[in-house]
Amino acid sequence: MIMKITDTQNGSRKLAGNRPFLSTRDTGGVQARGISRAEALSDRNRSQHQELEAVRHEYAKVQQALYEAAQVQRRLCSPRELVWGEYEVAGEIFPVRHLSGDFFKVLQLGDVLGLALGDIAGKGLSAGIWQAHVMDLLQRCSRTYFHPTEVVGAVNRELCLNQSEPPITALFFARLDPERNELVYCNAGLPAPLLLRRNKLVERLDEGGPMLGALQQATYRSGSVYLDPGDMLLAYSDGLTECRNPQDEEFEIGRLSAAAESVSGATANQVLFSTLATVLDFADSCPPGDDLSLLVIRRCAVGLTERTSERSKNISVPRSRSRSTVRPRQVTNSG
Repeated sequence: MIMKITDTQNGSRKLAGNRPFLSTRDTGGVQARGISRAEALSDRNRSQHQELEAVRHEYAKVQQALYEAAQVQRRLCSPRELVWGEYEVAGEIFPVRHLSGDFFKVLQLGDVLGLALGDIAGKGLSAGIWQAHVMDLLQRCSRTYFHPTEVVGAVNRELCLNQSEPPITALFFARLDPERNELVYCNAGLPAPLLLRRNKLVERLDEGGPMLGALQQATYRSGSVYLDPGDMLLAYSDGLTECRNPQDEEFEIGRLSAAAESVSGATANQVLFSTLATVLDFADSCPPGDDLSLLVIRRCAVGLTERTSERSKNISVPRSRSRSTVRPRQVTNSG
């Protein structure tokens, strides 16, 4: 009998080995471990949430800093609209990111007007940082040297001399003499600006040389044109003509010329925004792949007094002053 009980006990032990019996103390231990695990999981989720909020906060700060930097760029590219005697100038840039590698500048250089539009290779932050440096070089050289080829050559040498990897930059620079109505220019690698004559003829300003920052000893040529009443000059970056639509077609020069000619009797500012709107309408749902920039220079076809009524309300046009004494007036821009 004792042997049978022993066998029964041994069998019970075998069953217990397959299905362990938990005491009250063991159950309490599992519950304790379960609560600890939940608390640890909650702590980890809380920590991850705090880290995510910190990342979001830092991202918001970076976005705000980029926005402020973009506003500084807009102020550097000024004036955005200008009246100089018989001439109107208007410029605008649409960056594909916060900061742009494109730039334009209108400079008073004594009795002549300096006009520049540039395109630094690349997009975004790196190109945007280089922009201020290149614009500073351009302003200093344009006040040191007289001829556009000298200005462009000096900027190129400065870029190549002081930088191990200078920013490759396309630049159109011109000097406009309002007394002679002559524009002398040098085009260093930018798409040839278009001169739209009042008689519908179109000329391309392609005299110049290679892009800046590529060859330290590069040489540059100049070209010159005379602007008649009603003539209009369009300088632009390649992002504008290479803008694509959903059918993968480029906007191209022909469409640019047609868009500007369709509003040829309008002010430079109206031509500017009408043309840019045409480009964006063409692109439709396709976001631009590169910065878009456009600079419009127009010699008015009629006297200042006659065209005053055609001007926007926020523009003051000087009257009863000879061209030799007129000084540029910067128009308050909304940007």
